[in-house]
Amino acid sequence: MSEIRLFVTSTEKQVAAVLDVMSTIFEDDDYAIATMEIDEKRDVWEASVYMMADEEESVRVRLADALAAGFSHLPIEREVLPDIDWIAKSLEGLAPVRAGRFVVHGSHDRDKVRTGEIAIEIDAGQAFGTGHHGTTAGCLEVLASVAHTRPVRNVLDLGTGSGVLAIAAWKLLHVPVLATDIDPIATRVASENARRNGVVTGMTFATAPSFHSTAFSTNGPFDLIIANILARPLMKMAPQLVANLAAGGSVILSGILAEQRWKVLAAYNGQRLKHVRTIWRNGWVTIHLTK
Repeated sequence: MSEIRLFVTSTEKQVAAVLDVMSTIFEDDDYAIATMEIDEKRDVWEASVYMMADEEESVRVRLADALAAGFSHLPIEREVLPDIDWIAKSLEGLAPVRAGRFVVHGSHDRDKVRTGEIAIEIDAGQAFGTGHHGTTAGCLEVLASVAHTRPVRNVLDLGTGSGVLAIAAWKLLHVPVLATDIDPIATRVASENARRNGVVTGMTFATAPSFHSTAFSTNGPFDLIIANILARPLMKMAPQLVANLAAGGSVILSGILAEQRWKVLAAYNGQRLKHVRTIWRNGWVTIHLTK
């Protein structure tokens, strides 16, 4: 069955606002959403939502209804995507990504790991997260700085995807790590990636659609929580996330577009967390806060 991309085209500012709308209406669904720069000089961007062909009609109706209030002038366009694993295809041959002491590489680049680097081998696959995205690299950079400034006894990687951040935390800190995701495929892939990286003990993987899962109460509270998701769900879950954070603990948040950072900060400042640092990578930000 073919995959469909529904998208709108506008300026960077309007597309960012459309992405906010998409995040709101699809945050509880399993649809991928994304923005893409098409023409830098003319300020042309696209905001897209991806689904299988049999879901197109219902997704289009929901999207059109959501855009009717402020973006009715933007036509919803359609693209049928070829039946190709575009994640794997687009990442073939990409150079290793370095962030602090970490290097994230594919199996074809094992010989490029340098002495003293913490190597994490992740090949493109079904779960998101290879280190090439600015959010993942930003989390790795902040993770390294947190490890140097405060003791960490346990870690939660919320929305683990491929498991790259959970594996990085374990390799750096050698403390218990809980890696959760709402997608059982991601949980399975993350577990497989951990074994591929030689991590056989000290990591727990759980499919957990919400903080009601017993995985959190069993393994928490956590000295460090890493959540590389999207701005809207990060804001929504702020009270529960902070409730699972140990006193004096750190939070690393990403998946946040630069223009969304103030809303995310406001949500977590409202939970009495203190802002430590924000770093920028390719239009995305990673935020470090403490309790």
